[in-house]
Amino acid sequence: MAQDMTRRTLFRALGVGTAAVALGGVSASRAFTSPVDDAFESPLLFHSPDVAPFRDALPTLPTVSGSNLSVDAVSAMHRFHTDMPEVPALAYHCGPNAQLGYLGPIVEAHADDPLTLRFSNNMALHPMARDMDTSLHGVTESFRTSTPMSLHLHGGVTPPESDGNPEQLTIPGGSIVHHFPNRQEAATLWYHDHAMAITRVNVYAGLAGMYLLRDRFDTGRTDNPLGLPAGEFEMPLVMQEKIFREDSHLSIRSTRIVPEGSWEGGAVGDVGLVNGMIWPELTVARGLYRFRMINAASYSVWNLHFENHMKFWVIGNDGGLLDAPVPVTSIRVAPGERYDVLVDFSEYDGGQTVELLNDEAPPFQAAVIGAVTMPLFCRFRVGTARGFTGGIPTSLRGSRGPAPIGPIQQPTKIRTVTVSQPYALRNPPAIMSLNNLRYSDPDIEMPRPGTVEQWNIVNITPDPHPIHIHLVTFRIVGRTPLRTLDYQVANPQPAIGIKWTPDPEGFLGGPMTPPAPWEAGWKDTVRVDGGTVTRIVVRFPTAEELGFDPDATFPRPAAAVQPSTDHDNRHDPMHEVHNGVDHSEESAGDLQGYVWHCHLLDHEDHDMMLKYRIVP
Repeated sequence: MAQDMTRRTLFRALGVGTAAVALGGVSASRAFTSPVDDAFESPLLFHSPDVAPFRDALPTLPTVSGSNLSVDAVSAMHRFHTDMPEVPALAYHCGPNAQLGYLGPIVEAHADDPLTLRFSNNMALHPMARDMDTSLHGVTESFRTSTPMSLHLHGGVTPPESDGNPEQLTIPGGSIVHHFPNRQEAATLWYHDHAMAITRVNVYAGLAGMYLLRDRFDTGRTDNPLGLPAGEFEMPLVMQEKIFREDSHLSIRSTRIVPEGSWEGGAVGDVGLVNGMIWPELTVARGLYRFRMINAASYSVWNLHFENHMKFWVIGNDGGLLDAPVPVTSIRVAPGERYDVLVDFSEYDGGQTVELLNDEAPPFQAAVIGAVTMPLFCRFRVGTARGFTGGIPTSLRGSRGPAPIGPIQQPTKIRTVTVSQPYALRNPPAIMSLNNLRYSDPDIEMPRPGTVEQWNIVNITPDPHPIHIHLVTFRIVGRTPLRTLDYQVANPQPAIGIKWTPDPEGFLGGPMTPPAPWEAGWKDTVRVDGGTVTRIVVRFPTAEELGFDPDATFPRPAAAVQPSTDHDNRHDPMHEVHNGVDHSEESAGDLQGYVWHCHLLDHEDHDMMLKYRIVP
């Protein structure tokens, strides 16, 4: 592919057409296509400046480790592409050798070795301040100039006071100490901001980083018992998609339909980033590589594959290693999910290239305004050197590794929960919801410690939603199509704020599809496809197993939010009115428990997130 190719000719060369209205679960990109340039000239959409792919090398992120770390969220400058200027961003800094302009360093920890992490908010001006929406839960005008933050270790089995509760906010100049026990198997975790109703802008601006948990089997060393590639042949890939303004500044706004400073509901990016660089290239040796992938985007599910549809192997996901490598030619990866894969370049000649692509059509609500598939992430150029020469392991658990995963446990309780857009006729919808509730509504799930539950997650929307449950891992049982219209006619959805979780039995539209083999391990985030019932089985641990009380209370930061200068008490955090309901009493006092939410960050912010408690 020519080095002077522009973004528009890239899209045309990859055969990407305009995705318009999706009906009956079939996207219009399969029904008809239009010239790509027509989509990019749409008066409804904003588009990034044209840049050529493969102009930059894939960045290598620094690694930090130790039993005591200090991580600072800072304002920074970052160049996302050689032909673009440096622009304001956010980053996590951790010591003098991990001073990035975007994202954070790789934190490497070891199972059963506790980590004490001091998180400090040293941010100055937020680069996306004008994209904040002060009508959302708890957001005030002061957030634009004094932005609070909350650091969450995604996938961590973490005490509630160190979990990054969205209401446990740290203001600029403040800090908080988190304790991560790391009492879990080796896995690809990640850390990111989790502040109430502004998670999407904080993460989009750069507050995300990888956390690699090692153990005695998956050591990360070249002599590891599993025979996995290590050192330079193990590469973290923090993958995102973005929109940039004409001046190359970050933009979370995709359409003129939604005014600046208003919540949009989610946007498909038009350029792909890996490790903070637009469409980079990595020179690889002729051998086997281990890529640790995170979908760290705000909105899109991707169907990842190589341009020649070469085979690769999935060896792990959110909760750690699979029993054995799973050969695939593509995987669907939703925001928040992690996949650990092996890719073999040994049969390629020096100078050959292969691109990592995506062909997942945009979600319905993005397609209706003309969003198109973001097709490309990066390119691998094969060098002449020989790389890792070990083969694909035949097994990952058992004799040389941790205990096999085992069968899914039988649940003792079945719980129905729902995913909906209560005002779906508006574009964007006025609110996203779990169980037809807002975040502050008190009717929460309260499983008992030591119990095994099956959650039937009913998604009546046309779009996929990745559902993440803090603290726990679970197994996917399968996905069953739902006759959504019949389900809703028989069970009319009440006004927002009234719990709505009708039993989906009697409204199923076909047989259950089991999880893909590469989804079969332990997960903490599950893709819940539109118009389906997704069943998961989760065991809620006891305090004795955890080594801490999962239902312990912890103090709400006394000065988490700067006083508002807006005399309208709707913007006063001490007198909060959200969607017409006064939640002042619920915004005071100690905090308790965990949260579960959609990991489309725009949805999480408004209001597809609920509390839950593990109650004896």
